[in-house]
Amino acid sequence: MRTLVKDLKNHQTVTVSGWINSRRDHGGLIFIDLRDHTGLIQLVINPDANEAFNLAETLRDEFVITATGNVRERAPELKNPNIATGDIEVVVDTLELLNKSEPLPVSTHDEGTLAGEELRLKYRYLDLRRPHMQDILKRRAAYYKFMRDYMEEHDFIEVTTPILANSSPEGARDFLIPSRVHPGKFYALPQAPQQFKQLLMVSGLPRYYQIATCFRDEDPRADRLYGDFYQLDLEMSFIDDGETVRSTMEPLIKSLVTEFGGKKLLNQEVPRIPYREAMERFGIDKPDLRYGMELIDLTEDLKNTDFSVFNKSDCIKAICVKGGAKLSRSQIDEFTEQAKRLGAGGLAYLTYANDEVKSPIAKFLKPAELGAIAQKTNAQKDDAVFFGAGDRELVNKVLGQLRIAFADHFNLKNPDEVALCWIVDFPFYEWDDGANKLDFGHNPFSMPKGGLEVLENTENKLDIIADQYDMVMNGYEVCSGAVRNHNPEILYKVFGILGYDKKYVETKFTGMLNAFKFGAPPHAGCAFGIDRIFMVLNDTTNIRDIVAFPKNGSGIDLMMDSPSTVDPKQINELSLKLNF
Repeated sequence: MRTLVKDLKNHQTVTVSGWINSRRDHGGLIFIDLRDHTGLIQLVINPDANEAFNLAETLRDEFVITATGNVRERAPELKNPNIATGDIEVVVDTLELLNKSEPLPVSTHDEGTLAGEELRLKYRYLDLRRPHMQDILKRRAAYYKFMRDYMEEHDFIEVTTPILANSSPEGARDFLIPSRVHPGKFYALPQAPQQFKQLLMVSGLPRYYQIATCFRDEDPRADRLYGDFYQLDLEMSFIDDGETVRSTMEPLIKSLVTEFGGKKLLNQEVPRIPYREAMERFGIDKPDLRYGMELIDLTEDLKNTDFSVFNKSDCIKAICVKGGAKLSRSQIDEFTEQAKRLGAGGLAYLTYANDEVKSPIAKFLKPAELGAIAQKTNAQKDDAVFFGAGDRELVNKVLGQLRIAFADHFNLKNPDEVALCWIVDFPFYEWDDGANKLDFGHNPFSMPKGGLEVLENTENKLDIIADQYDMVMNGYEVCSGAVRNHNPEILYKVFGILGYDKKYVETKFTGMLNAFKFGAPPHAGCAFGIDRIFMVLNDTTNIRDIVAFPKNGSGIDLMMDSPSTVDPKQINELSLKLNF
């Protein structure tokens, strides 16, 4: 019977199997470091073991072998403190070759220089042999168990929902599946189990959850997988406020950070920040609270200044960068170019060094104005203050992105720390400049605060607030949720404001509307992006590092050659015609 490396004990007779991590021929002896998923063990093959020794001379790295022998303690001077089994070795009696290996295109070791990501993804099954990746896979399984244990302790019931579903407006492109049986009709892979989990609430289930696979045809990013991703999806019935959901789930995330992740939680009292306040303070609705540099409004202080760029602007804001006076001219120019790419005309600044204020714009500012800037931004020696001026939305956007860039430059993002916050009170609607029309801010299934009355009586529909909420972790959105709209009349109205008639709503959401007519309880829920959370807990900024088989940055599976062409016969069976 095979013995795992982690279970070896002195004086045992064992059979061990695995891959050859390395082989060393010392003339009279051959040493092999054998690797399985639990660790390394040194095998010693003596010339006395004739057949085993002869075979050992032919072996190479990554050959698969099995060996039987006796475990013994190493001599004191030969012990290896760098591995768990460094005090013992196996003296081999018999050796068997299970399979050979060609020379490897990528390394299976963590040490040394790794191959590029594209090559590692093409040979992902080899990359996964690295101890680090083995640890990631085991850790991810433990991560899932940690979440499931919490959910079941809090009376949530796990239910799996369909993968072949209907297309719905969730905010991203659907993956469509043509139906062979019903020509011209399509299934859609679910962007989220949104409608199904709401129907579960109507069915009488008190609390639902699942670790759900979701599908969105969105461009990949470092923090977003292409195609399929995973979320901890949940819903609670007889809930008509978001705070109940937040307070129920917040302890899980805190425990994941501290108990599972072993990190320092910076804020035991997780703040609730309204969306508009977040945009004004941080210029973004997913702020990283591990560092300061909040946006300071100086519009009233500088509205009458002699600096023309400021006195012609609707909004003037600033951020104070601690140590920013030490930035070189070329570094400031790089940040200026970034501001311009974001739409700003330039980047005005003041530096505080040697008890004086230096800047091309300082001569335009009165002493009282300089005093107000220093006082409100708390600028001190060696600091720099950078300004944004113009349209308020643009100013927030530019300074919000510069805040992140300065934090990266000055290494303010401590990976051992985690800062959480909830962003609440999102706008129900937003203006889509590209389409030149009003659209949903998040999704149509949320309850507007104030219900039908607010929808009917609010003149500017952009002022309507949704009972929606996101959790943010170190600058990443890791959760989105809402109190759900369970009233057909309100559902008709929220679509009607965008110009959709009742027929459209009834066609798109037949199942939900029919269900809501039969006594739907109020309900609310959310979904956590568990890939992003796991990414933060594992100190990486590339989400592909923590998934077994990700696609590359272009959405291609290099290992399986996907997407690929298919046989024309299959296209014909689906009643499709290719047009490209």
